[in-house]
Amino acid sequence: MPLQSLAEYEVLAAAAHGHLCAGQILGLRMALHGMRLLGLDDPVAQDRKRLVCVVEIDRCMTDAIGVVTGCRLGKRALKFRDFGKAAATFCDLKEDRAVRIAARESAKERARALYPEIADKNQQQMRAYREMPDAELFAVEWVRVALGAEDLPGYKAPRVVCAQCGEGVSFRREVVREGRTLCRACAGDSYYGPA
Repeated sequence: MPLQSLAEYEVLAAAAHGHLCAGQILGLRMALHGMRLLGLDDPVAQDRKRLVCVVEIDRCMTDAIGVVTGCRLGKRALKFRDFGKAAATFCDLKEDRAVRIAARESAKERARALYPEIADKNQQQMRAYREMPDAELFAVEWVRVALGAEDLPGYKAPRVVCAQCGEGVSFRREVVREGRTLCRACAGDSYYGPA
């Protein structure tokens, strides 16, 4: 599906996310800007195998980025690095290049200056984010992203079994300690504990 207009993506984003908000508009604009900078016209179909996106926040804009790019966790094309920043890096695997786009902190202030008559902050930002030039909304930096083969879409490797819990581990995420193959949780890097 070739790139669509912002208005068309807004409908898709609202359906995918459950509502439309300023974060969604920001994410749509960020992804569209990234696709234009990389010269990718059809990220969901023709260009889908050459795109990986790294998002730095788990907020509304991340869902919108997926709507434009087609990148999803389940496709291994969406990567999450929890930096708490309204930023994303769009990686063109075919050309081995990447562009990181971050929302400017000044964009919220600019939205207030543009539409002081709109009392609702979300509505104010939505309107401004639709209209502001990319340069006012985003800081852009061309970067290098080191993705190992095990992090790429389509990667296949044998599963190993954790010697402690017996659960399977994929994509070289195991840890070897004192000659034992462990999952990260059993090796001490767990986000959960017993109840």
